[in-house]
Order: sequence, then structure tokens, then C-alpha cells
Amino acid sequence: MRLVFINPNSTARMTETIAEAARAVAAPDVEILARTNTAGPPSIQGEADGTAAVPGLLAEIAAAAADSPDAIVIACFDDTGLAEARAAAPCPVIGIGQAAYHAAELLGKPYSVVTTLAVSVPILEGNLAAYGLDHCLRVRASDVPVLAIDGAEESISAEVGRAKAEDGARAIVLGCAGMADLPAALTAEHGIPVIDGVAAACGLARTLVTLGR
Repeated sequence: MRLVFINPNSTARMTETIAEAARAVAAPDVEILARTNTAGPPSIQGEADGTAAVPGLLAEIAAAAADSPDAIVIACFDDTGLAEARAAAPCPVIGIGQAAYHAAELLGKPYSVVTTLAVSVPILEGNLAAYGLDHCLRVRASDVPVLAIDGAEESISAEVGRAKAEDGARAIVLGCAGMADLPAALTAEHGIPVIDGVAAACGLARTLVTLGR
């Protein structure tokens, strides 16, 4: 089975983080490929960046056909261009935000989302509403820009702690693909499940492909 993760932004380092996180949890029968939208903005922070990323994302969807994917994952927590990608792709397409939310809902624990900047909060709240999910306690901004996540683990961890103390969260969803390598350390530190959308999407995509065969 082949899953293609497409990073809608142009930062190759983030694509590498995404691919490594997916491969770390992928089943033995799953091959992970990753593509970068070189025509996109360096990061996606807010509606304008998301809109700017879509044309290049769709070009990567078309180019990914050469990889013969069984499923495609949009590796931006905003689920950038998800509807357009689904319309264009010949296989199932899911977003890492979508996958993470559903994983959190299935855990059955009250959860909060910890994302990057405040500009992303309305987008994520809108996605939760569009998906019909209403068990999220709060979408919180850590005030860490996407491209500053490396080295900002303490700030992100502090926001997780505030979500526990102030929201009553008993699970956390990390609201950025660039946080994909943080769940294990945060789970160990805070003692609650910390869900990464890349890992959640890897498992969900495999399940969708298996069910469709």
C-alpha cells in the first residue's frame, strides 16, 4: 500500500519531519512518499496563505498520480484545499486535521487543540463545525510561528499545561504538521494522550484503503 503525504507549503524541512513521523507509525505493508508544494508559501498561517497554497497543491495532486498512490494525505492541519484535492484525485484524500479530530473524538476524552498562531484559530474552529464535531473544548494558540516550532518545545508544552488546567482537557490535539515529532515527549510530560495529525492520518488512510478493497 502506498500513501502520499503532500505538504502544501514550500518548506522541505517540514516535509521531512512529516515523512519521518508517518514512517515511524506506518504498518509494515505501507510505503510512505512525501511531496512538497514548491509553489506554495513557506508556511500556512491564516486564510490568505491557505488560498495561495491551493494552485500548487492541486499541481502536486496531479503529479502524485505518477506515484500510483492508494491514498493521499494533505499534511497541513488547516486541511488546506481538501475539498478541491478530493475532487481532483483518483483515490481517497484526507487531511491531517480531519484525522486528528476524529481520533480525539473516538478516544472519548474532552480535548483541546494547541496550534501555532491566533490567525489559525478561526479556521480550525470552522473546520470542526464543518465536520460536525462538537466535543473540542477549545482551540488554543501557542503564539509559536510555524517556522519557529523547532526549539519552541517549552512554549508548546506550556500551552498544553494550560489546556489541562484551564480547559479541563484530558487529551490534546497538536494543530500543526510541524509538531509531528512532539507527541511522545508531551504525552510523557503531561500524562495525557497527545494526538498528532500525521500519525492519525497514516492509520486512518490505511484503514480507508483496506475497507475500499
